[in-house]
Amino acid sequence: MPRTLDHPHPGYLSPVITILQANTDIQEILNLDLLIKQLALALGLAMVLGNGYAIYKNRKGDKPKDEEGDFRKGRAYWLLGVGILISAWGGISLAA
Repeated sequence: MPRTLDHPHPGYLSPVITILQANTDIQEILNLDLLIKQLALALGLAMVLGNGYAIYKNRKGDKPKDEEGDFRKGRAYWLLGVGILISAWGGISLAA
């Protein structure tokens, strides 16, 4: 059953109606330009921290418990580089 303005709580729909009546763009409401820059920076930093930590642990000779397989040094350094690139992109985009 659709809710109408004669709902027992009169202010129930007021935020929704206000947003719809204002004809605002969803991009303005969510600020998508800033959000994508922040997500790029967060993803890049997560890649840098994760792969940097894996490289550090491998140099110390530590291995994850209950895991099999060899440490793939080339892959870790490649993803570290990609993470640095994405972090730089997100940081520069935020600063601009």
